[in-house]
Amino acid sequence: MTPGRAPGRPDSAPEPDPTADQATKDAMSNATTVSPAHSASTASTLITNIASLVTNDSSLGDRSPLGLVHDAAVAIEGDRVVWTGDQSKAPATDNRVDAGGRAVIPGFVDSHSHLVFAGDRTQEFNARMSGRPYSAGGIRTTVAATRAASDAELAANVTRYLREALHQGTTTFETKSGYGLTVEDEARALRVAAAHTDEVTYLGAHIVAPEFAEDPAGYVALVTGEMLDACAPYARWIDVFCEKGAFDGDQARAILSAGKAKGLHPRIHANQLSYGPGVQLAVELDAASADHCTHLTDADVDALASGDTVATLLPGAEFSTRAEWPDARRLLDAGVTVALSTDCNPGSSFTSSVPFCVALAVRDMGMTPDEALWSATAGGAAALRRTDIGRVTPGAYADLTLLDAPSHVHLAYRPGVPLVTGVWRRGERVL
Repeated sequence: MTPGRAPGRPDSAPEPDPTADQATKDAMSNATTVSPAHSASTASTLITNIASLVTNDSSLGDRSPLGLVHDAAVAIEGDRVVWTGDQSKAPATDNRVDAGGRAVIPGFVDSHSHLVFAGDRTQEFNARMSGRPYSAGGIRTTVAATRAASDAELAANVTRYLREALHQGTTTFETKSGYGLTVEDEARALRVAAAHTDEVTYLGAHIVAPEFAEDPAGYVALVTGEMLDACAPYARWIDVFCEKGAFDGDQARAILSAGKAKGLHPRIHANQLSYGPGVQLAVELDAASADHCTHLTDADVDALASGDTVATLLPGAEFSTRAEWPDARRLLDAGVTVALSTDCNPGSSFTSSVPFCVALAVRDMGMTPDEALWSATAGGAAALRRTDIGRVTPGAYADLTLLDAPSHVHLAYRPGVPLVTGVWRRGERVL
């Protein structure tokens, strides 16, 4: 499990949305990388009496991929970790926090979500779970509600779901557009998202917009032309749903290549509902991640194992649709780097809980508790091509989650129990 390369970070963060809740912006905003010398506060803090510390640094602790350190402490200065190790060797600091014999893990990195939307699809979910037919329009239902919502309503929804995620230990998240499907609505979705994170993805190619149902080529031209021009300034990534009923391989290649030409790096929704070209296209274009990866040939697995593209698995979608589970064991045994994420969206995975996804991955996807935690932290960081998050090691951001349990294994051992009892983000205790 080797994380992918990490590109340089942007020089400045996007301007925050004034409608967003200030406390949540302060707690959750993925601002640009800042050195400790430029932090708002350089006070040092020592978190001690940690029963087990997951560092995700195999050079530390037990030398496993998790780099487990027992009877540990972590020193933070400003927004960075400056020391980890045996608490008997801890340095002096300005402040001390007693972890009370609990476990500390890196903050979760949720590398795939769709948070800019309005409305919900309760009736659709209820019908699906009840075995009744329902034809209200799926994604198109959310598109209509999102177009009708104000910027303030969209921003309030994002803030709400980020509060949920923070309370469950998520300190970094990616989110996408994709529910506007017009130039104006896609651009404003990205503006709202950029108030909260710099891991913003342009997904104008979610589905073909209803107005272009009879002219998919015309919609691809819009997505790669005027819409891309309007959206690129707010995004870091470009994504496409490469699937039957959405965009085929040639269309996906054209869309992702146009994004690359504008400086956006590819991600791709691949092989979720059926076998297809998405995974191998992702590797061909050096996409940071191929997401879903449910239906894979041996050639798909070999391609992922030989490249730097992370396979991001989204068990909330399978749970919410009663679909076939991705085979994480097959990918891991082949040497593929795997990430776990929520896919939080109103239609197929309306959960913001990474711990829930960890439990599903262990129970139904063949992952060990160690593998699932690594994939939800360091794996998510690899899917965003970052090395400054997803780990608790000197130089990384001080993004930490305190569990009301002696071990990270409790995340799968006690599914559904709210174990997160403290969160530090960029060195500040925000929960």
